[in-house]
Amino acid sequence: MSIIAKYLKLQKKNFLLFGFFGFIFMLVFYVGKADISLVIYAFILCCFFGSVLLIIDIYRFYKKHKLLEELKPNINLCIDELPAVQDSIEEQYQEIIRLMHQQQMDLLSANDHAKTDMINYYTLWVHQIKTPISALRILLQSEPIENRVVLENELFKIEQYVEMVLSYLRLGSNTTDYKIEKYPLDRIIKQAIRKYARLFIQKKLTLIYDYVDEMILTDEKWLLFVIEQVLSNSLKYTKSGKISIYMEPNQVLVIEDTGIGIAPEDTPRVFEKGFTGYNGRDDKKSTGLGLYLCKLIMNRLGHGIQIESEIGKGTKVRLYLATVTSIYE
Repeated sequence: MSIIAKYLKLQKKNFLLFGFFGFIFMLVFYVGKADISLVIYAFILCCFFGSVLLIIDIYRFYKKHKLLEELKPNINLCIDELPAVQDSIEEQYQEIIRLMHQQQMDLLSANDHAKTDMINYYTLWVHQIKTPISALRILLQSEPIENRVVLENELFKIEQYVEMVLSYLRLGSNTTDYKIEKYPLDRIIKQAIRKYARLFIQKKLTLIYDYVDEMILTDEKWLLFVIEQVLSNSLKYTKSGKISIYMEPNQVLVIEDTGIGIAPEDTPRVFEKGFTGYNGRDDKKSTGLGLYLCKLIMNRLGHGIQIESEIGKGTKVRLYLATVTSIYE
């Protein structure tokens, strides 16, 4: 609906009242048998001055309407630019808006403080938990070899979960640092491979990877986290066979496995927060955070991520690394 139509609808009662008064005016002149030329003259004058006032009022209404439209995107931040009040009713409405706005700001401030306290607490906890983890790793060296392998694997999982929590907290912080530069992709991939080398050996999985001669504009730390998460998932759900890491045209990194695959109905939702799907429910240990964090990080880096999978045949994850558009969603 146009602004003029809104104005006419709003002033409908005034127009009816004006018409009623005009009818009385005409009736009085008719009963009094006044000169018809005087009636016409008076009618023209009324219409002229009425039209002038109407145009002025429509212009004011238009300006106020446009101002309010412009305020909508920023109304949560500031209400100081509300249009000037024209009567006591508008004044009361604006006072109510100011009170509601102040209450909202107080709630947001309280929530921000609570969120900051929570992030600080869990960040401190994550850093503190690393000390007993390191101590346990040292103590494991004295364990018999048959026990050590199992215990080291479980400790490695604990370290992964701790790193995931720390990354989750950092992504939720307004102070997350990004260092966008050109990095050799081969170096990043090899860091991830070295981290999981022991699991490749223990599960007797074949790794197919050749040197990648690509320089990627990205953040090394966060891209490494994504590659590690994808590689971790491949290792978790691949019982036998191989995991391949290779490049496709236009700087697309592919991590492909011969694992159990993902159900077709689960594939569109694998990046949702907390979604575990059939495999996650069967595994009983999936948090549903790994791929969610991967998607979040890739979006912030201006990259892309896509999953293609088939039950019983494996999963193929593509990381689109060609460009960096923004580090914010």
